[in-house]
Parts: sequence; C-alpha cells; structure tokens
Amino acid sequence: MGNFLNKTFKLSQRHTDVRTEIVAGVTTFLTMAYILIVNPSILSAGGMDTGAVFTATALSSAIATLVMAFVANLPFALAPGMGLNAFLAYTVVLTMGKSWQLALTAVFIEGVIFILLTIFNIREAIVNSIPANLKKAIAVGIGLFIAFIGMQNAGLIIDSSTLVTMQTNLLANNASTLVCIIGIILTGALLAYKVRGAMLIGIVATTIIGIPFGLTQWAGGSWTPPSLAPTFWQFDFSQVFTVDFLVIMFTFLFVDMFDTVGTLIGCATKAKMMNADGTVPNCKEALFADAIGTTVGAVLGTSTVTTFVESSSGVAEGGRTGLTSLTVAVLFLLSLFLSPLFLSVPSAATAAVLIIVGLMMFEPVKEIDFTDYTEGIPAFLTIALMPMGYSISTGIMWGVLSYVCLKAIKKEWKAITAPTIVLFCLFLLKIIVDIATAA
Repeated sequence: MGNFLNKTFKLSQRHTDVRTEIVAGVTTFLTMAYILIVNPSILSAGGMDTGAVFTATALSSAIATLVMAFVANLPFALAPGMGLNAFLAYTVVLTMGKSWQLALTAVFIEGVIFILLTIFNIREAIVNSIPANLKKAIAVGIGLFIAFIGMQNAGLIIDSSTLVTMQTNLLANNASTLVCIIGIILTGALLAYKVRGAMLIGIVATTIIGIPFGLTQWAGGSWTPPSLAPTFWQFDFSQVFTVDFLVIMFTFLFVDMFDTVGTLIGCATKAKMMNADGTVPNCKEALFADAIGTTVGAVLGTSTVTTFVESSSGVAEGGRTGLTSLTVAVLFLLSLFLSPLFLSVPSAATAAVLIIVGLMMFEPVKEIDFTDYTEGIPAFLTIALMPMGYSISTGIMWGVLSYVCLKAIKKEWKAITAPTIVLFCLFLLKIIVDIATAA
C-alpha cells in the first residue's frame, strides 16, 4: 500500500511520507469543517433546504478535492466558498428578489465557463501573469486574512465604533477567546519543540480544553445523510439573457476566479512548491478541480466551490501532494455519516490554528522589494486590502491596478505583460459593473 501511494502521489520526489500527508489532510479538514455548518445556515436564509445543502456541501467538496488529489496531485482542498454563499442568499435572493433556483443557474453556467477557460489555458495564463512581488504579497495577505478570520471566530476581534477592536474580557463569548488563546500557546509550544502533527494535536487538545468551558458539546443529530431531492438539478433558465442575470453570473465568475488564483499562489508559495519560473505547478489541473466542483456543486444544490485558504494549515503541517487532498475528500465523505462528531469541534479550536498559520504565511514578506515604490505600493495594497476588504480578490484587484498604473507612469513598459493588461482591463470592468449596479 505504501509503495502504491508513493508511486501515485510521488511522495519521495516531494520529500514527504504517508503519515505526514494524512496528518496534513486531517488538519486541513478540521480547519475547514465549519463550512459543513455555515454553508447550510447561510443558504437556508435564501430558502434552500438545510439538510439538502449539507449533503450537497459535503459531496461537492469531496468530488472537487478528489480531482485536485488525482489530477493535480496538489495538497489543496476545495469546498463552497464563504462570501459567495452569502452573495447568493442575501444579495441575489433577499435583496434582488431572485429565486435561489436562478442563482444556482448562474453558478452552473459559471462552472461551465470555467471548464472552457481552463481547457484553453486562459485561467492558467491569468495566474502566471501576476508579477513576482505580487505573488509573494498574495501569500502574505492571505496569511493576515485567515488570521483575522481566526480572531473573529474566537471573539478575539469584535465590532466596535472603530469598526473593529480587541476583546479585553477573556471570559466573554462563552470563554471562546480564552480557550483560543490557550490553544495558540499550546500549539505554539508544540511547534517550538518541533512535534510532528503539532496543529492537529493542538486542535484535539483545545477541543478537550473547551469541555469544562461549555464550548465543546456533543452536536447530536442523525447519522444518516439528508436527502438531496429538494436542491438537486433545481435550475431556472428563464432569465439567462437578462441584465440582472449577467451581473449575478459575472460577480460569481470574478470573485471565484481571483479567490482561487490567490489561494493557489499563496499556498504554493508557502509550501515552496512554485516552479523556478514563478508559476504554480500543475496549475491547469488545479483550476480544473474547482471548475468541476462548481459545476457539480450547482447540480447538487450549493454555491460556488473554490480552493480553500484553510488548505494552508495542511501545507504548514508538511502536506505536499494529492494524498493530503485525498485525506480531506475521504473525511468529507465520512462527514455525511459522522456529522455529529465533526460538528462538535468548537470554532475556538480551529481559530487558534488559523491564527498560527497566518504567521507562517507571513514569511514571504522578507522577499518583497519595498524600496522600489512601483513594486512596494502594489504589494502593500495587496497585503492590506485582503483583511481590510475581507476579500482575497479585492487585494489582488487593487494590487494589479496600482502595479500597471505605477509602471506606466514610470514608463517601465517591459514590466507590463499582455496578460497583465488583460487583468487590468477585467478589473476596470468589474469596477464599472459595481458602479452601474449601485446606481
């Protein structure tokens, strides 16, 4: 079995082993398993059946991640993306008054378009066109972004009159903040002593610590997967040629494309897997995984499937091959039958790991040239706007826009490649569409 896995996933070539890959996969899954709770909750606000969405979430995540494992052989996991599910429920359905069936139709067509763009290498060209310093900045920005998410999940950062502030009462929010801090210290100590599987051990230990605080509670519920019938193949093609539909589909298309691009670059950079020429290995195959996931997900009944930034937690644990992804996919399938077990892990436990992974992803900042302002300003905007704008794609957008503008002003024309100009135009189009929609 070991020889088969080694040959299939090229473990030796990437200086890893079966144990490391499985631990990395379990770690990734535990840090992103919240999507099994959150996605049904958000989409049900738009009128979708909670149970069916749970099953669709688990299945679409497993299918897309299996493609990532066997086709791309990369340690990245996929699932319905946060933000796009909220856009479907709260903007398309509740604000625009459209049906969730129409929204799923937009997601389905987006997925088909992604498949075509991937086949013709257009998405791969977009990934490879991003300048080197911006690629490093994307990794750093994602690190800050997921650390910020972790702090929010633990109640360490809360809303205030200054937009956000630090929670000083460590017993507030059911002591989630205190347990998260304990988890950070515990996991940090394990990492300092170079304990294998430190973050996975940290998640399990913090889950146990959460018991006396009332954070870790048995989720209960049925062990049988809910039926897909209420959401399976529920499409509405009657409005596909309307302006509203095109706006909806373009928004899904834009955000998913650049969230995925950013995550792939960030995680590959952190794993030191980038090719010598600065490109992402097996990029086309990786993009194909999220295109398949999005298309299948829409058929099953969930929002856009994308590469998850939490994959960086598995990468930080040493995951380097598709065996990490395969482990995640298997756990998503098991979650259909073991949901009460997985849903019992408190957010404070995974939040601690996300914060530490944020630190680990900050390393490439040392390699960014901030002395050249045509490079430094775009890199800084990319880093800052991901957590501040709560969007990976927002950081990439303003990084590219400022990069092209500053390079043009300084007349450094060789630095502006044709694909970068195409990206620049796409981002300008996005701004125009946003302005027109708001008007």
